[in-house]
Amino acid sequence: MNKNVLVVTTNEVPGYKVVEVYGEVFGIMTRSRNVVSNIGAGLKSIIGGEIGAYTKLVSDSRTEAIERMKQAAAAKGANAVLMFRFDSSEIAGQMNETSAYGTAARIEPLKN
Repeated sequence: MNKNVLVVTTNEVPGYKVVEVYGEVFGIMTRSRNVVSNIGAGLKSIIGGEIGAYTKLVSDSRTEAIERMKQAAAAKGANAVLMFRFDSSEIAGQMNETSAYGTAARIEPLKN
């Protein structure tokens, strides 16, 4: 995990100033469940309730997309991603595509 890149949903970080903006960065992850999981999830959808296999799929995809975005930001020299957002969609009814995106920037603490 890249712990050197701060990710925030805001335009600014309290106590810091933006000293350089490197532009937008993305982390994209596409996953699919195996056939057995899809059948199990289909049966679960008849009964109702949370479908754990899909919850894990989405959660793991988001985690990996964020990590890829942080790596892309670090490669540009950034130590922060501002205005972070997610986008997610389905591909062919069987895959989940997750995009993490934001603005790569270098921030420094404000001087008192």
